[in-house]
Amino acid sequence: MGGSTATTARNTGGTTLRNGLTAAARGLPLAVVSLAAGITLFVASVLSIAFIPLGIGLLTTPAVLGAVRSHARRRRSLAADRAGVTVPEPYLPLPERTRPGLAGQAGRCLFLLRDQATWRDLQWLLADATAGFLLALLPTVLTLYGPYGTVVAAGLWRAMDGTWFLFVPLTSQFAAFLAMGAGWCLTAAGLRWGPALLDADFRLARALLAPTREMELRRRVDRLYETRHDAVDASAAELRRIERDLHDGAQARLVAMGMSLGAIEALIEKDPRQARRLLAQARENSAEALNELRDLVRGIHPPVLAERGLGDALRALALRTQLPVEVEVDLPGRFEAPVEAAAYFAASEVLTNAVKHSGAGRVWLDVHYAAADGTLRVTVTDDGHGGADPAGSGLAGVERRLGAFDGVLAVSSPAGGPTVVTMEIPCLPDPRAGDAGRPARTRP
Repeated sequence: MGGSTATTARNTGGTTLRNGLTAAARGLPLAVVSLAAGITLFVASVLSIAFIPLGIGLLTTPAVLGAVRSHARRRRSLAADRAGVTVPEPYLPLPERTRPGLAGQAGRCLFLLRDQATWRDLQWLLADATAGFLLALLPTVLTLYGPYGTVVAAGLWRAMDGTWFLFVPLTSQFAAFLAMGAGWCLTAAGLRWGPALLDADFRLARALLAPTREMELRRRVDRLYETRHDAVDASAAELRRIERDLHDGAQARLVAMGMSLGAIEALIEKDPRQARRLLAQARENSAEALNELRDLVRGIHPPVLAERGLGDALRALALRTQLPVEVEVDLPGRFEAPVEAAAYFAASEVLTNAVKHSGAGRVWLDVHYAAADGTLRVTVTDDGHGGADPAGSGLAGVERRLGAFDGVLAVSSPAGGPTVVTMEIPCLPDPRAGDAGRPARTRP
């Protein structure tokens, strides 16, 4: 047992030494970049904004603020890679279309200045050039004190006679040894606490670069505003589709059936054989019209979805799909009809895309409810050739449909496959979720 404890202690010591030396090596370049880039970009931003009334700033401000954002994005990436600290981007999306010439530059400049994230970036530049610089520099400086104290004790103290090394006056060899001991104590502290100091630097960046609650609410309102328009447009397009299908399908067959019945009335005594033939044709038209009406109703809201719920509706959908589909459903009960419809038609669209474009031989459909974060997740995976375009009309329509419920769509489709499409809809579980006939409530 004693040997095991010693081995564990050596492993722990080796890990601490390795992490401390890594922090010391990374801290110095990070400190230099924080100081140089922070001061340079902050001064350039202030001067550029100050020159806006002269007209020069209209041309320079978008470029300078773009450089600030690029620097902030690199720090976000560095924080995620080295410390596992995720720093979301709070920037409002830039307008896709701007006017040409000076008017466009002025509009872009005004848009950037109105974005609250711009001013938080400038605050971060100041903090990063001061507190961030010190936090990044300390691991390197503390780690170097031990070697420096050793050099001083080896004889350099004679050239430094009368000066101070930390709190020790260098007046004798004994004082030099005291200085060396103090230096190695600081080196031990740097190796032990250096990684924590770098993590503090990245947490400082997260505190100033991440979106505030107010910014999150504003982005949420903007997203809901956009998805509301998308939902209205989608509803209008759906109504036009229904009208077109009724006009071109069932309505045309019903009209033909009515004309056949009129002809039958005229022929029933004169030509019974022809009347029977027209009657058989009318019966076929009525059956086809009924099938088309059923398909139309299924496209609006499948009866099995209303009667049996999302799980059974997706199982029925999988049976009608041309590819073999393995379905796994784990749901606590029913959800509100709009939520179930959104999930059903989103899955239907993704399955249709897999059949038409993926070249897959098999599809897996997984539907479950994550109670921890209150999210309904539908995942469609196929073994096709990959390369699905998230911006394509089909997936873009799915994203708009989910956006009306504040849902998200994630697509992973590398070349060669497989393709994994994950759809998430936030919703709250019903306290009576055990009763499959009672719906859950959507999360506000």
